[in-house]
Amino acid sequence: MVVGSNPDSVLIIRRAERSGDPWSGHMGFPGGRRSGIDEHLLATAIRETEEEVGLSLSRSNLLGVLDDVAPRSPTAPSVFARPYVFAVEGHPPVSPNHEVSGAYWISINILARAGIFREFEVKIGDQSRTFPAYHLDEGVVWGMTERMLTTTLGILGIAPPA
Repeated sequence: MVVGSNPDSVLIIRRAERSGDPWSGHMGFPGGRRSGIDEHLLATAIRETEEEVGLSLSRSNLLGVLDDVAPRSPTAPSVFARPYVFAVEGHPPVSPNHEVSGAYWISINILARAGIFREFEVKIGDQSRTFPAYHLDEGVVWGMTERMLTTTLGILGIAPPA
């Protein structure tokens, strides 16, 4: 996860539509699977951010690490994500690659606005489930990404709006 100055914003991406990808088209943060070239998961986060949005990060940008997050849906792949939070100066331009259909600097003020954080209904198989979510103009942030974002905002002293 990348936050802009002070922090005043968060970089959120929309994953490209891809057949067979359970997170196809979802809103999320840059990131991905560890590769054999990655010495550790921090290296994965740095590499994936540069590959997906062209943003070069280093250890000096690292603010901290959140607890591991896993999907709560029984149909989602059994994986976990280790969220690393990075700070950058301003809102550097990003260049999404083929895995990303959009990248957006979302203002913390927008995330804290009343009515943005509310339930989101998702059809999983033949069942409907509701999840907490951020309803943005760019898309709905829910699931693992919502939990990472809500945790980060909480650390910043910003509670999700009612």
